[in-house]
Amino acid sequence: MQKPRIALDMDEVIADVQPKFIALFEEAFGWRPDPEQYRGGKIYDLPGTEKLREALHLKGFFADLPVMPDSQEVVRELMADFDIYIVTAAMEFRASFEDKYDWLAQHFPFIHWRNIIFCGDKSVIRAEYMIDDHVRNLRTFEGKGLLYTASHNLAEEAFTRVNDWAEVRAFFAEEKRRLA
Repeated sequence: MQKPRIALDMDEVIADVQPKFIALFEEAFGWRPDPEQYRGGKIYDLPGTEKLREALHLKGFFADLPVMPDSQEVVRELMADFDIYIVTAAMEFRASFEDKYDWLAQHFPFIHWRNIIFCGDKSVIRAEYMIDDHVRNLRTFEGKGLLYTASHNLAEEAFTRVNDWAEVRAFFAEEKRRLA
């Protein structure tokens, strides 16, 4: 019997992009923004910060991102009952491919390279579940979408929300019981 599939976004789901942008902001402006200042958006949406987003196109930006707390442990646990696929919309940022591949090899070496999908439009992904921080990806997804909390999606209410990996664990423990 085939296991149900979970498609996991990478940035702001298993890889924490925020610390990198905060450091870039501090370097450029000499002060640290309060998260309330960019609540409902991204740090590079603040007035005068448009150039910060350009860092996403630089080789090395994605190479040293911190791992989201507990994500490695929970993903490993989920692999017992679900097929896990990393699904990242990397096409916009050409320089990200090698960085992301190497990051996954370092931090999630237990995920086979065949289970890593670099794409542009995630609507082509076929799985039972998708965890993503962008509603636009979940809207076109045919399975059950879980919205991983990030500063830019705090007002969204259209999808089941998970705030951290403990909540992901709890959601899939309940799903496992429901499917049994």
